[in-house]
Amino acid sequence: MAKKRLKERMREGLFLLDGAMGSLLLAQGIKAGRALAYANIDSAKTVYDIHKSYIDAGSDAVITNTFGANIFSLSRYELAGKVVEINKAGAKIARDAAGEDKYVLGDIGPSGDFLEPLGNIKLEELIAAYSKQAEALLIGGVDGFIIQTMSAADEISAAIQAVRSVCGRLPVFASMAFDKVSDGFRTSMGVDVSTAISAMIEAGADAVGFNCGTISLGDYEILAREYVAVARALKEDIAIYAEPNAGEPELDSGRAVYRILPEDFALTIEEIYSAGVHLIGGCCGTGPEHIKAIADLLKKQKK
Repeated sequence: MAKKRLKERMREGLFLLDGAMGSLLLAQGIKAGRALAYANIDSAKTVYDIHKSYIDAGSDAVITNTFGANIFSLSRYELAGKVVEINKAGAKIARDAAGEDKYVLGDIGPSGDFLEPLGNIKLEELIAAYSKQAEALLIGGVDGFIIQTMSAADEISAAIQAVRSVCGRLPVFASMAFDKVSDGFRTSMGVDVSTAISAMIEAGADAVGFNCGTISLGDYEILAREYVAVARALKEDIAIYAEPNAGEPELDSGRAVYRILPEDFALTIEEIYSAGVHLIGGCCGTGPEHIKAIADLLKKQKK
């Protein structure tokens, strides 16, 4: 039987994404301080093995190792000329690992700068950069796109606009990273939940969500319920997704360490799922063992 289109599959209840990539690359010996997306070129087997470990753990989709593969981020490593090569390779590796039955989302992260006048990037430059990245990911064989860890409403809107201009009808996931503040949740740029969701929906996202951030597991549950309420009020049929960190990090010898056990992480995800978020994965501090714990808990409940 042919695989269902992603836009159809993602609306059929639980859809399990993968977990962290960068920390697993570092654990496999990829040197810190370099562009991790370049591992698609010089350490393709390592990237493949990580994707495959998530598929084996129960992920329905894997996310390409291209989070920092836009021209602005790569230029900091003197790799601006490698945008197309790195993104095409990342999509192909993920496609090979996912096989014909699972899905691949092309990962797009922030530029690392801000739009004028706050920063140095012109809007047309940003849209062009994200369009170029999206085109390469599309050629590489992705089933959809995921725009992650954004903090500014204008940047995520530009990214969605750029990807939408390239990908046609393929689904676009979009998420922002939130911190806990006195009056609720806001991104580091001060964007609240309602403003974030409104911006993503208006720009054309098929799924809106949250990932990363600096909040506790309990706060992720609260954020999920707020997200569902706000999103449903704005657009009743919008898909919602979540990729929490494995709790808040602790510093250990200068390194961020996440100590939440996979079983405890899965219990939090169960609450997020019960709140109405059915597209679920993990961010910082999570690995295949966290995804497997979620699959063991939630996929059994579906049977």
